[in-house]
Amino acid sequence: MAEITKRIDIYENFFNDFGYECPLPKHLKRTVNSGFPRYNIMVDAHFMSEMCAGILVAVTDYDRFDGTLTLDLAEEGETCRAMGHRDLTTKKGEIVLRDEKEIVCVLCQGADEKTRVTENTSNVLFYAYALPGINERYLKEGLVIAAEILSEFGKGATEGVKMF
Repeated sequence: MAEITKRIDIYENFFNDFGYECPLPKHLKRTVNSGFPRYNIMVDAHFMSEMCAGILVAVTDYDRFDGTLTLDLAEEGETCRAMGHRDLTTKKGEIVLRDEKEIVCVLCQGADEKTRVTENTSNVLFYAYALPGINERYLKEGLVIAAEILSEFGKGATEGVKMF
């Protein structure tokens, strides 16, 4: 638990540097006090991978991306339609994930509405961001946990876990 908490603290400090609250400390507190939340198998696998590996993981509907994904740094004032139909506005230098049309995730602010998983999602992509101080093995461990849960309990197949 101490090692997981240490990694969560690294994410929390990174988020704080950009002026945002990291969701991981609250997720950990809720999990310790009440167990894992239950939503659907895709979101449940996401939470379990985060808490078991102590990393930040996103779960998305892979078929909703437009083309190739690119990790990038945002310019001041770029926008993204976040989950819950909220508008996110980037700060210069924030880490973003883009498809060929738009920003699909702002690391410290959240993922977009377009790629949100639904009951109709059939191809899932889990991804995690590395930060200084987070060893690659924990990212892989978390993504493997998510993939195995979804494969076992969602009756799907895993195409692989890749690190970039």
